[in-house]
Amino acid sequence: MTSLRQRQKDAIRQMLNLNQPFSKQATSEPSWKILVYDRTGQDIISPLISVKELREQGVTLFVQLHSDRDPIPEVPVVYFCSPTEENLGRIKQDFQRGIYDVYHLNFISPISRQKLEDLGSASIEANCVANIHKIYDQYVNFLSLEDDMFVLRHQNSDALSYYAINKGDIKDTEMDEIMNNIVDSLFSVFVTAGTVPIIRSPKGNAAELVARKLDKKLRENLFDARNNLFSADTQAGNFNFHRPLLIILDRNVDMATPLHHTWTYQALAHDLLNLALNRVVIEDSTPKGGARAKHKACELDSKDKFWTSHKGSPFPNVAEAIQEELEQYRSSEEEVKKLKTSMGIDNESELAVALVTDNTAKITSAVQSLPQLLEKKRLIDMHTSIATAILNSIKARKLDTFFELEEKIMSKTQQLEKPLLDIISDPDAGDLEDKLRLFIIYYICSAHLSDTDLKKFEYALGEAGCDLKPSAYIKRWKSFTKMASGAALNQYEGAGTKTVNMFSKLMSQGSNFVMEGVKNLVVKRHNLPVTKIVDNLMDFKSSQEMDEYHYLDPKQLKLAEMPKSRSPFQDAIVFVVGGGNYIEYQNLVDYAKAKTTAGNLRRITYGASTLNNAKQFLQQLSLLGQEL
Repeated sequence: MTSLRQRQKDAIRQMLNLNQPFSKQATSEPSWKILVYDRTGQDIISPLISVKELREQGVTLFVQLHSDRDPIPEVPVVYFCSPTEENLGRIKQDFQRGIYDVYHLNFISPISRQKLEDLGSASIEANCVANIHKIYDQYVNFLSLEDDMFVLRHQNSDALSYYAINKGDIKDTEMDEIMNNIVDSLFSVFVTAGTVPIIRSPKGNAAELVARKLDKKLRENLFDARNNLFSADTQAGNFNFHRPLLIILDRNVDMATPLHHTWTYQALAHDLLNLALNRVVIEDSTPKGGARAKHKACELDSKDKFWTSHKGSPFPNVAEAIQEELEQYRSSEEEVKKLKTSMGIDNESELAVALVTDNTAKITSAVQSLPQLLEKKRLIDMHTSIATAILNSIKARKLDTFFELEEKIMSKTQQLEKPLLDIISDPDAGDLEDKLRLFIIYYICSAHLSDTDLKKFEYALGEAGCDLKPSAYIKRWKSFTKMASGAALNQYEGAGTKTVNMFSKLMSQGSNFVMEGVKNLVVKRHNLPVTKIVDNLMDFKSSQEMDEYHYLDPKQLKLAEMPKSRSPFQDAIVFVVGGGNYIEYQNLVDYAKAKTTAGNLRRITYGASTLNNAKQFLQQLSLLGQEL
């Protein structure tokens, strides 16, 4: 089945092909054009299509809508932007100045009737009606980061953040606007996927608001015969026999995981190096002669086989894999050198090639494999740089210790070797943010923490110099959660780690990664709270909590009732209102793999309104704590 990411990519490629199906013209010369996008359009395109692919699609120039642009006649221009007042004002300015001859206007989400009429009036005033060839609503208002992961915003993501939804003085109109923005984007997701989901959500929070609004929007579209965007899905057999289950959850369902120190490659890159839009920027190795440190951008995409194989692996395994790749590369490089030497080819006697006939095939094969070899070397170097930057942070902040402790706290199965107060008071253990994260996780997961103990922790954190505002908010959040559920939070169990000495190989081979002083932790697989909910809902497991979830089916005229025959769902889209993270994503990926091997196919796509690492989430908690 085609992934959501591939479908979005196909939609963008068709748009770049002036909204003609691109498959027919695959062999012919592309039509040349200019691409003009806003920041949102840039965010959508950048993880999907590389600069090289844009060139192959005939894009000779791509520029920001709000930059200074010179007139370029006789070349079609493709606009790709949100239909905001500001953007439309700039497009009207372009009409006035007549800077292009042929306009193809593509709006990321639908343009309203009123705005369309205003745009029409502006084109009449500028006398350029004939120059506007096409206006399209694209319904691609989301960012596909992986085949099975999407977020709604990167730029201006604060507007959809946990803070924005939970701040104390939020007005009903503001909340309504946030919910409508989320619903519009989710609607785009399902138009792109070409299918109508069955929706489940808990009651009494932001997730319920989103679920009800989305159900209404899908329902209205399905029963509008003229504008039905899902006609393919309504014909049985055309696309998907098994409709997906959309599970909409609120970030409040699990507040510990976003703060958890992590141990897998992709999540570490996000936590420590600010991985954003599949791109990480790191400082180049120590500059020479006191020069300023250079920054190097590393693209981490699905074409990079090492990344796709190891992004979900524990970090020590990644370090070993890089080492193995390096050894393989060196042996290939040696073969090429030996071949040259055996043929007498060195810098002085390149002409000797012509005299040798027996080894021509070998030479040809070596020359042909050279580009792959160079690309392999580039990727090894890139991953070595990223892994070294991660390792330096792990060592400097003793992150392995924090990860192990948090796993024990969340699993409640193992005793802590060292009292938490000692770690908070230890100036060499982690930075202030690490200590605060550890304490908040402990506080969330502790069923009973006396006021005296709490004061001791807060005093130690204050002495260490930590900002106590996030802790103040969590205290209030926890009291509300207890009141709502009538019980202490007990949703983390069966986790834990074991320490295995697996670094012997790395240590003995003079590795780039000297792992001394870093524990090698093997994580025992366990389901996080979000994954447990997904497991229960996909399999229709009966429990009091799950029976409380709404069951909404936009295809049914009446309010939907739970079906009597309950066969498990194969496809689910899990969406977290208020921000997601790579730890949760990876946990769902692992769960789906484990379920699939049992002969039961599972496809799960993870989505979130925004993607936050622990630092960004703490900042939002601090702002909320400040309001108290």
